[in-house]
Amino acid sequence: MKKLIVFSADAMVWEDVAYFRTLPNFKKYLEGGCAVEGVESVYPTNTYPCHATMTTGVYPDRHGVVGNFHLTPGRRPSLWMWEYENVKWKEDIFRAAKAAGYTTAAVFWPMTGGHPQIDYLIDEFWPQTPEEDAEYLECYRRLGSSEQMLSIIEKNMDLNAIKSHPFRDHFAVLCAADVIRRCRPDVLFVHPANIDGARHGTGVFSDAVRAAVEETDQWLGELMQAVEEIGELANTNLVLVSDHGQKESKRVINPNVLLADHGLLRIAEDGSLADWDAWCQGGGMSGLIYLKDPSDRALYERVYTLLKELAAEGIYGFTQVFTEREAAERYHLAGDFSFVIESDGYTGFWENYRRPLVTNFDASDYRMGRATHGYLPFKGPQPVFLAKGPDFKERVTLKKGRLIDEAPTYARLLGTELPHADGRVMEELLR
Repeated sequence: MKKLIVFSADAMVWEDVAYFRTLPNFKKYLEGGCAVEGVESVYPTNTYPCHATMTTGVYPDRHGVVGNFHLTPGRRPSLWMWEYENVKWKEDIFRAAKAAGYTTAAVFWPMTGGHPQIDYLIDEFWPQTPEEDAEYLECYRRLGSSEQMLSIIEKNMDLNAIKSHPFRDHFAVLCAADVIRRCRPDVLFVHPANIDGARHGTGVFSDAVRAAVEETDQWLGELMQAVEEIGELANTNLVLVSDHGQKESKRVINPNVLLADHGLLRIAEDGSLADWDAWCQGGGMSGLIYLKDPSDRALYERVYTLLKELAAEGIYGFTQVFTEREAAERYHLAGDFSFVIESDGYTGFWENYRRPLVTNFDASDYRMGRATHGYLPFKGPQPVFLAKGPDFKERVTLKKGRLIDEAPTYARLLGTELPHADGRVMEELLR
């Protein structure tokens, strides 16, 4: 039975590939394989909507993941959507693989917590509160890690104790390598995000990003060394992908300050959020505007008019406003929000509702970094798709592909299908 490994190098772009190709593990494991030079992502170009698409083959209007966080107005820190229950579309590659008789694994793949069709699971998670820090292993257990996976987590815990890039990414890769050695899964998806972190911290192209590409090559080697150790290298289809690119951010604006100025948010004397009628969920270079009562037509028109006026002024960071219906029709983005604001191309959006309107850069939150994402998918440097293995053709390069095409292609490699996906099988790459 053939093996499939999907390695998602968060925020790697095609411009990184020229240097990546000079590194030893690319040369050993990917040279001479297939490539897609530009992969069209989904809107918004954020990690969780993208990774849901990468395993389902459907757009956000169908899988229901429209951002990285739960909607929790006024709460800090924002709550990440660790759990699989947040993905509404259940017809994904893990389910298809299990139905076809394969064993499945995922390490730090977004929103896989509690996924019933993943045999060996370490969900993407890092403590956000002192309580979670104190119950570290219990959190992984709650998110679906078995005792066998918990032992792997404990073995590599020292790296993950440092809750930042590249340490937690290396932790994920070492855990994935141990999963290969101990469990020999047929299908493995793993997601390090060090390149993404380097771009947020230092800009789209920098020495730090170059170092992150080198780390990615090192980790690819560590992962594939484990495959060699179990004697499955010749039998393994390896795919290295990414979810989105990034663009330079020149400033960070808090649209909720503007909503508060216009009476749509109320702030208590102690500075906490007392109540809200409209809330902007910042998503980097886009933002989702939620209404507390979407059925209130007067409120809807009031907020819509305000957003269009602010966009027309051209000084508040966004120049386009889409209704939810427009976003669905044009970009396959739909959900419980009422409006989307799209960046002017150099402004990121965060969620503070108290002044200042413009916030300093802060790489601890991706939305406030010196580079970020979330914008329309045709903008900026594009994600990558690189593959090599017994079922891929040699030295074939496509100019364009789509994120929605990846899961149907994986299904074909496994001899199954995702019949209701939005994407297609990339037949040109397969033997």
